[in-house]
Amino acid sequence: MKKNEHNRSIIDQFTKQATPFAELKFHSNQSKFQLMYDLSGVNKDDTVLDIACGPGLVTTAFATKAKHVTGIDITPAMIEKAKEIQKDKNLENITWKIGDVTNLPFDDESFSMVITRYSFHHFIEPEMVFKEMKRVCKKGGKIMVVDVAIPPEKRNAYDHLEKLRDPSHTHACTLEELLDIADKLELTNIKTQWYKLEAELEKQIKASFPNPGDDKKIRKLVTEDIGRDNLGINAHLIDGSIYFDYPTVILVAVKPK
Repeated sequence: MKKNEHNRSIIDQFTKQATPFAELKFHSNQSKFQLMYDLSGVNKDDTVLDIACGPGLVTTAFATKAKHVTGIDITPAMIEKAKEIQKDKNLENITWKIGDVTNLPFDDESFSMVITRYSFHHFIEPEMVFKEMKRVCKKGGKIMVVDVAIPPEKRNAYDHLEKLRDPSHTHACTLEELLDIADKLELTNIKTQWYKLEAELEKQIKASFPNPGDDKKIRKLVTEDIGRDNLGINAHLIDGSIYFDYPTVILVAVKPK
């Protein structure tokens, strides 16, 4: 898929998802934010860039810990939702920008920390985005990527499922791929930590906008995977409802001085 066509797909999907995405409680789980704080070591001296920030859930969370946070996203509706959340939280140390994260509109070494969450599986060229994150990060600064990471042998099945749910999905990276990119970029002090993000299937489908008929395919695939885990998401039942886990990795690295 060409870049412009893919960007249109992202904007289409996330214009519709802006409000429901922000309202899914598991996206604002405080224990998961705490893991990000702890692994990144964010503090009041940090100037942070949150790329592909969506409705600003991570941006506003980090704004409570950092000196200043800038959030950038390609979808105007997401930025508008982010501004609403910022206002509700009464935070002033935030700047918002609309833009393409594959070519960040910032000077080299502009931020002490550059972060992103749940975005890499939407990028056609994740290595290019990772490279841009390094470029705008100060020497000695930290880069953090948080995303679903699927075992290699299960990724094709998982990608098929996610493309049904969200046509703007490209592919889920494996941990090995993320580590390989970090190595190519000569980043140092690499740390990783896993967590599981549990989601209820029907709520996730409702918050997404699959093409007509694909919701039935999603239900069938996930239901049939209970007890098998060929999709890598540990589909399971709780009180008669189907749940699953997004296996998520936090990767933090340092840009050498």
